[in-house]
Amino acid sequence: MDTAPHRNPGQLTFRDATDADVPALVELIQSAYRGDSSRAGWTTEADILEGQRTDPQGVRDVVRAPGSRLLVVERDGDPVACCQLEHRGEAAYFGMFAVRPSLQGAGLGKLIIAEAERTVRESWGAREMHMTVISVRDDLIAWYERRGYRRTGQLSPFPYGDERFGVPQRDDLAFELLVKDLFQGMSPR
Repeated sequence: MDTAPHRNPGQLTFRDATDADVPALVELIQSAYRGDSSRAGWTTEADILEGQRTDPQGVRDVVRAPGSRLLVVERDGDPVACCQLEHRGEAAYFGMFAVRPSLQGAGLGKLIIAEAERTVRESWGAREMHMTVISVRDDLIAWYERRGYRRTGQLSPFPYGDERFGVPQRDDLAFELLVKDLFQGMSPR
């Protein structure tokens, strides 16, 4: 696993998370999706879910899991975003994506997802990127569609009753699988 920081022209540093990053990442993820702080950005889930988005053990599990990376995106040493990458054969899974709410809408998410796609292509030879999104998140799904992801119609149930994932405010939540061909438009290796 490549743990050396990678810099891009936007002066962002991408690196693998360590156990020491867990508290800051839990706070970042929570701020991007839940509570009043999440309303500063456009990715909030505050109207459909209350409570926690993740917890320290959930983040630590991703950091430590074999075949998994939790990328920390820093600007001047300050974590401003993160995303989970998990190797699943010819595919990779993209999750736990969070951008600090005050920085959302300025193109940072586009840079991060492009870097994540490049990373899984080059590190694991992944041909597809998979992710699950809450099916009622139309604006978020549309954002991913503009980045080449397609809806599959494959739904999996939301874990109602498991407050580790939040407290649902509606009864119609499910996860939809989105998929992107990472070599579409590229010459095969």
